[in-house]
Amino acid sequence: MQQISLCFSASRRLSGRSLAGVVGSGDMEVLFVADGSDTLNVDIITSVDNSSKRWTALFERLGTFGDLPAGQMTIHDFGATPGVARIRIEQVFEEVADA
Repeated sequence: MQQISLCFSASRRLSGRSLAGVVGSGDMEVLFVADGSDTLNVDIITSVDNSSKRWTALFERLGTFGDLPAGQMTIHDFGATPGVARIRIEQVFEEVADA
């Protein structure tokens, strides 16, 4: 298991929290808790070694499509593909934005 911590500038403020996926079912799990900071802090627990560049690229791409929200995100990826990862991350952002 590898633990990765990333930090990105955030330009959107939301409130609340959201959970998408269930790691015990073989799916990727993402928990997001919004806060009033200026950063998005991401902690990732993954079974895929040497995947820091992949995760960094994914969040940089998400930032080009929209503003990243401030808060704390925890990901248990269970070896998820980048496509599944993006879907789960967008789900938690959307759920908190609509709350």
